[in-house]
Amino acid sequence: MKNLLLFCGVALSAALFSCSGHKNNVQPTVYTPTLPVDSGWTFASTPYWSDEFDYTGTPDTSKWTYDLGGSGWGNNELEDYTKAASNVNVANGNLVITARKENVGGMNYTSARIVSKNAGSMKYGRVEVSAKMPSGRGTWPAIWMLPDKYVYGSWPNSGEIDILEMVGYNPYVTYFTIHTQLYNGAIGTQKGGSTNIQTAYSDYHKYRLDWTPYAVSGYYDDNLVFSYVNVGAGSPSWPFDQSFHLLMNIAVGGNWGGAKGVDDSIFPQSMTVDYVRFYKMNPPAKK
Repeated sequence: MKNLLLFCGVALSAALFSCSGHKNNVQPTVYTPTLPVDSGWTFASTPYWSDEFDYTGTPDTSKWTYDLGGSGWGNNELEDYTKAASNVNVANGNLVITARKENVGGMNYTSARIVSKNAGSMKYGRVEVSAKMPSGRGTWPAIWMLPDKYVYGSWPNSGEIDILEMVGYNPYVTYFTIHTQLYNGAIGTQKGGSTNIQTAYSDYHKYRLDWTPYAVSGYYDDNLVFSYVNVGAGSPSWPFDQSFHLLMNIAVGGNWGGAKGVDDSIFPQSMTVDYVRFYKMNPPAKK
């Protein structure tokens, strides 16, 4: 995109001339956007924000808050999100989020959705989460990021980064996805990649985001799944120049998770998280 700035010429006699048709005007200045360059960013080796879940009880209130309620959350989800110990607790070195078949708040299921907003927000950096996933038709676990402030407008204009999603009716398939104004699930243009992890339910796996001014990239067990590159076209395709925070939850049903119904016999189902770690992006190396 090019921006043109027109300046009116001013005669030395102090007579003001119209910009239109005056051949002695200052020529327009043309600004060509600088395309982002892969500067080979690296990341700190020590996290600057983390939770190792090496305590017992409720999640650390200095790091986590909750999204609560059963509004459907824009996806026709079927759960009521609570902060009850039966839905979210820390024990034996793990955070455990559990979805249950029970009637609360007018909904037929309960679960939890915890949020790192403010305490754990970042603009560029690396996120690592080690976790085991729930299974069964109707489950929809997610480890994902939303903007702290919707600078470019409501969803999807201000962006979403899905570091990990699974839907129980499609076993073992793990998805990394981004949503923007141009590319989003509402219009079927979202960008992402997927892979098959046969032990996603039984073993811990590392779900990782590397986020720089050049690209948003997803890695599972340090293997690249998908990379979305900033082409310099502005916020409709790249809203990822603002602070984002992390969310972790298990949805039940919903437009995607419930596309093939919900098997009530599977509950309760849990997501077990070993750790969450945020690393700073290092400045690019000097040439």
